[in-house]
Amino acid sequence: MAEIILNVDVREGAGTGSARAVRRSGAVPGILYGGDKAPVSISVNEKDFRKSLYTGKLLGHLVTLKYGDETQPVIAKTVQFDPVSDRPLHFDLMRVDETAPVKIEIPVHFKNADEAPYSRQGGMLEVVRHSVEILVRADRIPEELVVDLKGREIGDNIRISDIQLPEGATPTIGDRDFMIASIKNSAAAQSDAGDTTAEA
Repeated sequence: MAEIILNVDVREGAGTGSARAVRRSGAVPGILYGGDKAPVSISVNEKDFRKSLYTGKLLGHLVTLKYGDETQPVIAKTVQFDPVSDRPLHFDLMRVDETAPVKIEIPVHFKNADEAPYSRQGGMLEVVRHSVEILVRADRIPEELVVDLKGREIGDNIRISDIQLPEGATPTIGDRDFMIASIKNSAAAQSDAGDTTAEA
């Protein structure tokens, strides 16, 4: 099962008034949806919710929802925040089967840029996609998709085929080997090269 457990309460009513009452009581309102069941209005203690949120393993990950003695695997899809206080205002949970595939957006992380030849050549990394949607089993959702830049040079292109996906996972764009990033000459490097040519 998932690392994070959310103890929820089922709340009566829906709409803005009900949500405000939940927040005044020190909880965060949310909705549980998906599967073959109707949506259910729920709430979670705000302090507990914040702790789970700040682990970085809540959004987009498999979470265990607990209500009394019942448990249910879910995925936290979205969290809305107050733009001023950054307080969590609302969240959405989607019911899932742990072994069933789900479509989910995963962030792309680039590592070892300092060790890459292009960084010494005055090149720059131009990111085309900061995240990629994949179809993956709910219990195999990765925290990130990693691109190792070690050995990369100016002119290199990084495509989805260069990224190691979890076993059985596939990108939802399946008709082409799409671009993730490219490595190009930086404007500063091109300017320096032009100055050198002019001086010569």
